Amino acid sequence: MPEPSGPWLGIDYGSKRIGVAFLGEAGLGAQPLATLRNSEQGPDWNALARLIGDWQPRALVLGLPLQADGSEGQTATAARRFASALEQRHSLPLYWIDERLSSHAAEAQMRERELSRAERDRLRDQLAACAILESFYEEEAWRRPGT
Repeated sequence: MPEPSGPWLGIDYGSKRIGVAFLGEAGLGAQPLATLRNSEQGPDWNALARLIGDWQPRALVLGLPLQADGSEGQTATAARRFASALEQRHSLPLYWIDERLSSHAAEAQMRERELSRAERDRLRDQLAACAILESFYEEEAWRRPGT
């Protein structure tokens, strides 16, 4: 299993927006980076390439949008197609984590911060990407020596 200390990028894939977050070398908590547009024409590959170039991640962690029963639906299939194209464009290791609770975690965090509706709309996908990264880090913590 990989060493989950950063730098890592977390990605919350969605049909309209893709949230991106960063987890640094020390693993001290993910930071929201950007929300990229996604459409029928595809994601903003140039913006994603800039983020990868700027942050130089060791690997990528993608949230796998499973259904409540754990099965994969259309959104998971679309996320897997996105990941396949991403792997062709960037030679970085890619890891999956169940993201079913990432949106709920992001919503709870925004409620606690009492953000305005505009701020919530702007940050929702980025905070979901943070939750994806933090879940991955916590899930893998027991595998690291000394933790």
